Amino acid sequence: MQEALTLTPQMMVVLSLLAFTVFLFVSEIVRVDVAAVLVMVILGLLSLVPGLGQLTDAKRLFEGFSSNAVISIIAVMIIGAGLDKTGMMGRLAAWILRVGGATEARLIPLIAGAVGFISSFMQNVGAAALFLPVVSRVSARSGVPMSRLLMPMGYCAILGGTLTLVGSSPLILLNDLLPSGVERFKLFEVTPIGLALIVAGIVYFVLAGRFVLPFNTSEGMSGEDVRAYLRRLYGLDLALREARVGANSDLIDCSVDEIEERDGVVIVGAMVDGVAAVAPARNVVLEAGERFVVAAEKPQLEAWLEQHGADGEAELDVFDELLAPTRAGVGEVVIPARSNLIGHNIRELWVRKTYGLAVLAIHRGGKTLRKGLRDLPLAAGDTLVCHNTWESLARVDRDRDFVVVTTEYPHEEERPHKIGFALFFFVLAIGLVLFSPLRLSVSLMVGAVGMVISGVLHMDEAYKAVDWKTVFLLAALIPLGMAMERTGTAAWVAAQTLDLLHGVPLWGIEAVVAILATAFSLVMSNVGATVLLVPLAVSMAVEAGGDPRLFALIVGLATSNSFIIPTHQVNALIMGPGGYRVKDYLKAGGVMTVLFLVVMLVMLNLFYS
Repeated sequence: MQEALTLTPQMMVVLSLLAFTVFLFVSEIVRVDVAAVLVMVILGLLSLVPGLGQLTDAKRLFEGFSSNAVISIIAVMIIGAGLDKTGMMGRLAAWILRVGGATEARLIPLIAGAVGFISSFMQNVGAAALFLPVVSRVSARSGVPMSRLLMPMGYCAILGGTLTLVGSSPLILLNDLLPSGVERFKLFEVTPIGLALIVAGIVYFVLAGRFVLPFNTSEGMSGEDVRAYLRRLYGLDLALREARVGANSDLIDCSVDEIEERDGVVIVGAMVDGVAAVAPARNVVLEAGERFVVAAEKPQLEAWLEQHGADGEAELDVFDELLAPTRAGVGEVVIPARSNLIGHNIRELWVRKTYGLAVLAIHRGGKTLRKGLRDLPLAAGDTLVCHNTWESLARVDRDRDFVVVTTEYPHEEERPHKIGFALFFFVLAIGLVLFSPLRLSVSLMVGAVGMVISGVLHMDEAYKAVDWKTVFLLAALIPLGMAMERTGTAAWVAAQTLDLLHGVPLWGIEAVVAILATAFSLVMSNVGATVLLVPLAVSMAVEAGGDPRLFALIVGLATSNSFIIPTHQVNALIMGPGGYRVKDYLKAGGVMTVLFLVVMLVMLNLFYS
């Protein structure tokens, strides 16, 4: 029979430090990463106190920063940023728009499934952020309110983190927290549980969404925002329409410049040498059967298309990806007093070809001018209302001849020509994880370094891709978790807990661990909850005769069960755009939380029993 553990002074110090850590996390007196670093430093100072030398080895206090888990998280963030930089996510979004239709029941599985898959290989808040403008566009075109789509998307981004061992910070960290002698988890070992959780989440929202999802019509982001803004500020009621030049159209063999000068419309997109292009040069000529995109006053657009024998499309098709909100939109550019462009007109400056700007209107002296723009000399203070790609606007922003007023747009250019390199290094990293004896961190860092040396990312962009707050939080908490194990604190707490649960079957103890991990993740970071609870869960498994790996995995998964309040980063991200309130999370997230626990525990016992 195992000897009963006695509460020692060292254990009391560790428990006090643990309580202090939880207090700092819950009260948010300081940022969570600052709190974690503070606790780490206190732990190092306490090792100087006589009798407390066993708490930690001061010489190894900062080894968490070079741990396998921390380096793996850094590498995953860089790889995810590389994939995003190539525009691959935008292509996936375009596919969703083509096949999703306009019904909530079809859109939810497509959006949720796609974001869940992406989230399995990158940080879930990053995956959710990528899909935020996509959902905005789908909402505007389908008529389904964003509040009916954003919560399923956000929740499945969180669930997607359970698909692989690199999908979330707690799972990346898990192997480093297992005691020696316990078999480590493989990359796809958690995939069956993650798949079951995602399917359960999608089915839940498809079947019960009409009961638990709010119906908000005043979202912070919608497809009408830009048009409403232009109408209010400049009196412009513009609409974009893709059309085909008819066989008998009088647009055949007409240049962009001729059409715009004659009709007062703006050709936003056209085919150039068989390739779709945004802001085509003024000398580009339209041919029979070719697609183009025209911007005009909404009331006149249909009549113009009919008058000139052009067949309007119901939705963007050929230009769908090029004109996605993540890649193009309306920008405002001011001509400053120092500009060298003053006195020159748009025609002679070749503004489209040189700067990639299709000028829709010029605002001057309180008036918005729509006609004769090409021959109008530019003056200091003119505001050019333009349709452009964000890449073009970012280039203009660096030009001293312009001042870009628009700020809310993706400032960084995409590199679609690097997609081959990005996919190669992504597959290489996953292949090394699966089939080589290298550590997880080394395998993933191969992919991260490959993204940089191949030019998918610049080094500064790689640094920017890393969430250093998460890195410091994780690295600084590792010594506290080790102190719990070194001093026997985790084993003592496990023994006391099991005494309280005397007579409860093993599955009941598993449920208690899962609920405890869920509760901790609601009031503190899931990384912190994992570091603190894995040693405790392993000790409870040993005391109760259970599988330490299973109990550790319960913690690693259950700390992602953060749906009931908007404390998780993803929940906070979607709260404003979706117009959600706390009670909306309680209503939809309450059921999701219980469903997560049930599905997770059933699947774990099926695969690990």
